[in-house]
Amino acid sequence: MLVVDKNTFKTEVLENEGYVLVDFFGDGCEPCAALMPKGEKYGDKIKFTKINTTKARRLAISEKVLGLPVIAIYKDGAKIEEVVKEDATEENIEAMIKKYI
Repeated sequence: MLVVDKNTFKTEVLENEGYVLVDFFGDGCEPCAALMPKGEKYGDKIKFTKINTTKARRLAISEKVLGLPVIAIYKDGAKIEEVVKEDATEENIEAMIKKYI
């Protein structure tokens, strides 16, 4: 899984062609750590990235990430779907990924 930050998010996610999963997490967010998607299973079909919103608050707000955890799928730079907070379960994340691969 590629770790992005406020300086590389644009290049790695917004300017990327194809599908990119972004795991928005924060320091001290226990549910975030437990949910961290594993990219091995689908890594050849979708790009897996993660960003620490504690270190990129403005970016998170600009992407309308107001609570955690948030797992989002982008296609060609546009957010097309996300699972948020209590809906961010392993089952829901996998179901969302399977829609786009």
